[in-house]
Amino acid sequence: MEVFQFEKLIAWQKAKELSLAVYSLAAKFPQCEQYALTSQIRRAVISIPSNIAEGTGRASIKEKNHFLEIAFGSLTET
Repeated sequence: MEVFQFEKLIAWQKAKELSLAVYSLAAKFPQCEQYALTSQIRRAVISIPSNIAEGTGRASIKEKNHFLEIAFGSLTET
């Protein structure tokens, strides 16, 4: 099975692990938070590995850095 370049990055691997952990924890949040906090934290955490992956596919360093900055912002939000 072929592996994408971003899948070799430790940062992406750790971000994926974090996403799985947060999804598991968010499932235990109270029902009243399902459409507020739970939804927001899930969107933020999934943005981290997604932006790392997208950044690795960009041609210029400036574009790569832009997506890494977005990933970092999502990490901070999470």
